[in-house]
Amino acid sequence: MTQFRWPDILTTVVAGDDLTVSQAEWAMRQVMDGDASPAQLGGLLTALRAKGESVEEVIGFRDAILDAAVPLPVDPHVLDIVGTGGDRYGTVNISSTASIIVAATGIPVVKHGNRAVSSRAGSSDVLSELGIDLRLSPDRVAGVLDEAGITFAWAAAFHPGFKHAAPVRAELGVPTVFNFLGPLVNPARAEANAVGVASAATVPIITGVFRTRGATALVFRGEDGLDELTTTGYSRIWQISNGDMHEFDVHPRDVGLPTATIEDLLGGTPADNAATLRRTLGGESGPVRDVVLLNAAAGIVAYRLSQDPTQADRNLIARLREALEEAAAAVDDGRATAKLAAWVSASTRAVAG
Repeated sequence: MTQFRWPDILTTVVAGDDLTVSQAEWAMRQVMDGDASPAQLGGLLTALRAKGESVEEVIGFRDAILDAAVPLPVDPHVLDIVGTGGDRYGTVNISSTASIIVAATGIPVVKHGNRAVSSRAGSSDVLSELGIDLRLSPDRVAGVLDEAGITFAWAAAFHPGFKHAAPVRAELGVPTVFNFLGPLVNPARAEANAVGVASAATVPIITGVFRTRGATALVFRGEDGLDELTTTGYSRIWQISNGDMHEFDVHPRDVGLPTATIEDLLGGTPADNAATLRRTLGGESGPVRDVVLLNAAAGIVAYRLSQDPTQADRNLIARLREALEEAAAAVDDGRATAKLAAWVSASTRAVAG
């Protein structure tokens, strides 16, 4: 790779100009290898925040992070359901619950996540509370997928270079490019993605990266600011397939669901959210079930689109309705609860083995 210098990198960004993909990749490689000083990293993150990150910069950062990641030996034809975080509402764990339901329909899921940043209970916090062991080697993470049809790639384990950025990020105390890189650096390199985005300003970056990569994704954002498909009102969906993108609006009534309030969806501690997750998988009705099923439907639609790009020619609302019925059936006939039990069992045996 062409050798760059930090003074040139910082001068470019401070001047308000965008880095090339190669420059961005070099800079993030320095960070992942622990070769960037706190001053260099802090200067880069602050200048990027002030300028606004470009798609090319995020592509370079993503490529460097994935190159430095611990490999996860799985077939990439899997689904990831994930949110950027940052909505500050502290809802129940919608994407984690939806992931289990999707897996119960027979779709392979590799969920990528970390400890909570903007909520009281992140995905790994709640999954740990449910009895899923996250301290697995990459081979055993892959083995859990083979056995249970769903697995979890803990970002801290697969991206050890993140530790070099953590102190600077904590001291800065403001959102940086790292806050929305998470959904883009799943070590499984998932071909199907359902990604919730809290910040409207971030949407063009996330969608631009997926379009450039040629991946399949449904990117969505609730008008209430949730990084999920919301049931409080309208959500906007960006459907990406083979580099093409189309935008849609969806309201819960479009798919036969009632409207909720944000208060209906709020969560609590990891233990609280784990209990809610179990009840939801067990068939408890109400607003949490509704929002989880809607997001599970988005995951199913994204995966089907990755397997059959001609699905893009069909009405999106009709596809969401069909997928929602599949998700509801997986809950009501007990497959979702059984899937969670299988996941816990597989991860426990993986640790013991």
